[in-house]
Amino acid sequence: MEFTHYAMLALLLVVLVLFVWGRWRYDVVALMAMLAVVLAGWVPAQEALAGFGHDAVITVAAVLTISRALSNAGTVDLLTARIMPLTRSRTLHIASLSLAVALASAFMNNVGALALMLPVALASAAKRERPPGLLLMPLAFGSILGGLATLIGTPPNIIIATYRADRTGDAFAMFDFLPVGGLVAVIGVLFVSLIGWRFLPRGIGSAKSSHVEIDGYICEVRVMPDSPLVGEQIGGAGTQLGDDVMVVGLVRGRDEYQHPHAWRRLEEGDLLIIRTDPESLRPLIEKHSLELVASKLSGLENIKPEALRLVEVTVPPRSVLAGRDSAYLRRRTGHTVSLVAMARAGASMRSRLRDQQFRAGDVLMLQGEPDTLDDSIADLGLLPLAERDIRLNRPMRALTGLAVFIGALVLGATWVPISIALLMAVVAYVVIGLLPAREMYRDIDWPVLVLLGGMMAVGQALQETGTTDMIANAIVQVAGDLSPLWILTLVMVATMALSNVVNNAATALIMAPIAFVVARQLEVSADAFLMAVAVGASSAFLTPIGHQSNTLVMGPGGYRFNDYWRLGLPLSVLIVLVSVPAIAWFWPLS
Repeated sequence: MEFTHYAMLALLLVVLVLFVWGRWRYDVVALMAMLAVVLAGWVPAQEALAGFGHDAVITVAAVLTISRALSNAGTVDLLTARIMPLTRSRTLHIASLSLAVALASAFMNNVGALALMLPVALASAAKRERPPGLLLMPLAFGSILGGLATLIGTPPNIIIATYRADRTGDAFAMFDFLPVGGLVAVIGVLFVSLIGWRFLPRGIGSAKSSHVEIDGYICEVRVMPDSPLVGEQIGGAGTQLGDDVMVVGLVRGRDEYQHPHAWRRLEEGDLLIIRTDPESLRPLIEKHSLELVASKLSGLENIKPEALRLVEVTVPPRSVLAGRDSAYLRRRTGHTVSLVAMARAGASMRSRLRDQQFRAGDVLMLQGEPDTLDDSIADLGLLPLAERDIRLNRPMRALTGLAVFIGALVLGATWVPISIALLMAVVAYVVIGLLPAREMYRDIDWPVLVLLGGMMAVGQALQETGTTDMIANAIVQVAGDLSPLWILTLVMVATMALSNVVNNAATALIMAPIAFVVARQLEVSADAFLMAVAVGASSAFLTPIGHQSNTLVMGPGGYRFNDYWRLGLPLSVLIVLVSVPAIAWFWPLS
């Protein structure tokens, strides 16, 4: 083994460690790796940058944008509207939600499909008085399983298809993944719905409608005549009250709610609705001559809903709030949105919210001006947990959106590359008004695109330096006299293990060239090994960090890190048992 091989393996190991460590986001790590292979002279600079214009990158971006257009059109709502009658029994409830999200995610982004179904699941859980934790992990797993069925269902499938095109000149077609991926998806959803949910811990979550409890640290205080706050602007009063206190509402006169703008001046008798830590409440009252009115929000009972909006949202992995704090939230929204409460992994956080950095999966209770709160939530990339309005009164829009999408798939299968066909669909959605131009790029997960472009250079370096051949030789030698089918199984299991700790797209980019060379050295069909990588890379069920869908339901479902393997491990074993024979049947090794 040459020095270049050692250096390339060392770089690959460092990249994997950085992915798992999470100190820097995966796109930053990918850029570091790309720069390293360029500076080492393994990949020319122009070729390294060419990855950002690769078909796989364009296709992923187009799919994310189309997901927004289909959501705007209400196409998925036609499906979700028929779910409620099927939720009477627990098994049918889980099955209907999981099947619906699987069907949606076969043709749109996994996380986008889950985001559309999440409010439906929470609303149906509240109506049937079932804990959200019973539904949300099966829902997340259903969104991952559905993506296995088609080319555009998940980024690993797109990567595998384009890699095959680069090596053989012929890409996998739209429904080439269906025989194996569709079978795995159907059996996986049936398992999760009929048996798998029973592996979840007893009493997971609760049947409450809200995920954050605000009574414990939201209270009302009245401004007394001798209070030093009389005549002060709310902005200045907030400074006097301290960093642990946030004014979230003002009631003046006969239950007349007023938004707590910083410029409003306080008057004697005003009722302040404040968020504060319980241990800070008594010193606050004594110092500022305030009177505690009630521990519950009695002053809010007579306020019209349109005057005060408290909205629960969850932080998805790609939100700009991930890794930020409440001060950034206020600055980003022009001080029009306040963080009232917060829950993490199902538990309300009762102290020092100002010191907390938001994480993917957190559930936030936000308060803001009714006219601008929805726009602020969209700008921050947050997902509301309230029930969405299902737009049944616009079936033509839904059917039009579906027709454009089907037309793009037909064009991609018969005339132009799928990336071009999907871009044509994006333009069509803008022209017919289903996708406003200002929303064209809102749902594009830019870090994932940077990850794809950067890691393609690393994959090229693996091949140019001969490291891929060296790794493949080692695998074949270690396998000894094992049959090619057993080696294929080992490749799939290794890919699944890597995907649970590393982004699934990065996993596919690393494992695809290795699997291809292993197949060539065994003198068997490379298609079977590439299919094994596609299934393995999209089977991240053991941890909440393995897939964005898993992370997204952690907070609303009240899950802990160790809850995922209880359902994920038997599901992963089942996927291997089903997919390996299916690959051997539909994509023969010989």
